[in-house]
Amino acid sequence: MAILDSTSESDARRIARPSGVILLLCLALAAALLKPVLPAFLIRVPEWAVLPYDQWMQWLFDFIKDDLGLIHVTRTISAGLEWLLDITANLLYGKNRWPHIGPLPWSAVAAVAAVTGYALGGTRMALLAGGTFVWVALIGQWDLAMQTMSVITVAAPVAVLVGLILGLAAWKFPRFERALMPILAIFQTLPFFTYLLPAVIFFKVGPTAGCVATIVYAIPPMVLMTALGLKQVSDEVVEAGQMSGSTRWQMLRHVYLPSARTELLIGVNQVIMLSLAMVVLTAFIGMPGLGAKLLSLMNSLKLGRSFEIGVTIVLVAVTLDRCSKAWVVKQPQHFERGTPWWQRHRLLLIGIGAFVACLIAAQFIQLADHIKRGQDLSMGSEIDDVIRAILSNGVITSTTEWLRWFLITWVLIPFRNALLWLPSTSVILTVAAAGCFVGGWRSGMIAGAFFGIVALTGWWDRSIITVYAVISAVVLAALIGLPLGILAARRKRWADPILLACDTAQTFPSFIYLIPAIMLFGVNDVSVVFAIFIFATVPLMRYTIEGIRSVPDELLEAADMSGATRHQKLLAVQLPLALPTMAVGFNQAIMFAFFMVIIAAFIGTQDLGQELQKTLAGNQLGKNFVLGMCVALMALAFDHVIMRWSANRRKALGV
Repeated sequence: MAILDSTSESDARRIARPSGVILLLCLALAAALLKPVLPAFLIRVPEWAVLPYDQWMQWLFDFIKDDLGLIHVTRTISAGLEWLLDITANLLYGKNRWPHIGPLPWSAVAAVAAVTGYALGGTRMALLAGGTFVWVALIGQWDLAMQTMSVITVAAPVAVLVGLILGLAAWKFPRFERALMPILAIFQTLPFFTYLLPAVIFFKVGPTAGCVATIVYAIPPMVLMTALGLKQVSDEVVEAGQMSGSTRWQMLRHVYLPSARTELLIGVNQVIMLSLAMVVLTAFIGMPGLGAKLLSLMNSLKLGRSFEIGVTIVLVAVTLDRCSKAWVVKQPQHFERGTPWWQRHRLLLIGIGAFVACLIAAQFIQLADHIKRGQDLSMGSEIDDVIRAILSNGVITSTTEWLRWFLITWVLIPFRNALLWLPSTSVILTVAAAGCFVGGWRSGMIAGAFFGIVALTGWWDRSIITVYAVISAVVLAALIGLPLGILAARRKRWADPILLACDTAQTFPSFIYLIPAIMLFGVNDVSVVFAIFIFATVPLMRYTIEGIRSVPDELLEAADMSGATRHQKLLAVQLPLALPTMAVGFNQAIMFAFFMVIIAAFIGTQDLGQELQKTLAGNQLGKNFVLGMCVALMALAFDHVIMRWSANRRKALGV
C-alpha cells in the first residue's frame, strides 16, 4: 500500500509540474500581451513601493562600523597587514620600509623561480617559470609586476590559512557547514565591485584594501575543497589511524590532512588564481601594479603598451597556475634511512646557491640587478603601429564595421528593447516557470522570488540590461563553442590542444579580454558582448568535450554493434549522456558572463556594473551592497535552475 501511495504521489507530481509550467507561462504571456491595459504596478514596481534597502543597509553598516566599533578592529588588522605588505614590497620592489634590505635583484628572483619550477615539473616548468620573470624584467615591467606580486604573496597564504580553518570547522560541525555554504554561494556570485568598497571603508585605500578584498574573494574555494577532501578520506585509513592509538590532533595531522592532500592543493591552486585575478581588478581602488597600469593605458587607448602588459599578466598567471597544478600531482619524495641531508635537499641547496650567486653578480653587473629605462626591450609604440596598420586594413575595417552595424541594429538593441519592454511580472513568471519545470513549485518560487526581490530594489531596468548582455553573449558562445567542443571530442588530436587552450584561457585575468574587444569594435555594446563571449566560451567547450569523452565505452560499442552511424551515435547516445555535464558548462558560462559584464562597465555600459563603479567614488556602501545583491540573485536564479535540471538528468540516467 505504501508503495502504491508513493507511486501515485510521484505520478501526481509529474502531472502537476507540466500543468504548473503551462499555467505560469500562460500568465507570463498574458501579462506581455495585455501590457497596455495592465495596472502600472504589474509593469514596474512603483517608486512608492520600492523599499529603501540601500538606506537600511547603509544604516546597518554605519552602526556596525561606528557604534559597534568594528572600524577599530579592522584598522588594527590593517596595521598588521600593512606591516606584512611593507616587508614584501621592500623585498620585491624596494619600498623604503623595514627590513630595508630590498629590492632583490631581478636575476635572483628569476633564478629561484627557475629552480622551483624544475623541482615541481622538470625542465619545461623551469623554463616557463624562469622565462616569465626574465620577460618581465627585459620588457621593463619589473616594478609593476613586483607591486602586484607583493600583495599576492601576502593575500594568498592568508586566504589559504583562513579557508583551511573554516573548511575544518565545516567538516567537523555539520550545522556550521549548513550555515556557511549559502554564504559562500553568495560570495561566489557577488560582483567584484561589491568587495572593493567595504575594503576601502573598513581598511585603507591602496595595497591594504586591495589585499583584504583579494583575501575575502579567494577564500571560498579553499573552504569548499578542504571540506570535500576531508569528507572523502576512506574509512579504512581512519580506522588504521585510530587502531594505532593516535590522538585527535595526530589523526588530523598525520591521517586526514595527508589523505586530503590532492583536494587541499587544488584549493590552493584556485586561491592563487583568484588572488591574481582580483589583485589586478583592485586597480579601481588605488592598488598599484600591473592592473593599475593596464587600466590607465586602456583609458588612453594605448593598445600596444596594453598588449605588452596583458602578455605579462597572462605569463604570470600561466606560470602560477602550472606550478601550483604541478604541485597537486607531484607526490612527496621519500628517501632511504641514512640518506645524507644534502642529498635529500639537493634542489633547495641549488636554489640557495643560485640566489646567492645572483646577489653577488648584481653587486658588480648593473643589468643583473635592475634594468633601467632605455635598456628594456619594450616595443609598445611599434605594436601600436602594427595594430593601427591591421585595423586600417580595408577588409578588416569593413568586416568589423558591418558586423558592428548588423549586431547593434538587428540583434542586440532589438533584443535589449524587447526585454525592457516586457512587464516585470512577465519576466518573473517566466523565470518561475523555468524553476517549476526543473524542480516543481518550490524551485519555481525560489527562482521567481530571486527576480522578484530584484524588482523591489528599484533597479529593474539596469538589471534587465545586465541580463540582456549575459544572455546575448552566452547564446553566441553556445553557437560557436558547442559545435567546436563536439568536433574536438570526436577527434582526439583536436581535443587535447583545445583543452590546453581552454586551461590557458581560464588563467587569463578578465581585463585581458577587453583588449581585443576594444581593438576590433571600439567602445559600444558589441565590444561588451564580444568580451563576455570570449570569456564564456571556454567553459562551454571544456565541459562539452569532457561530457562526450566521459560516455562509457560499453555504450558506444553497443551502438556500433546495433549498426548506428556516427551521426546517430552522437545524437542518440553521446549527447544525451553528456547533457548533464554540458549543463554544468552552461552554468559556468553564465556565472562567468555575470562576472565579466560587471568588468565590461569599464568600456561603457548602462547596466548594474556602471552603477557599481560609481559607488566606488563615494561612501555609498548600502547602494553598493544592494546592487551587488541584484547581480548575485539573478546569477543564483540561473544557477538554481540549471544545476537542478542537471541533477535531475543525472538521476534519470543513473549516473
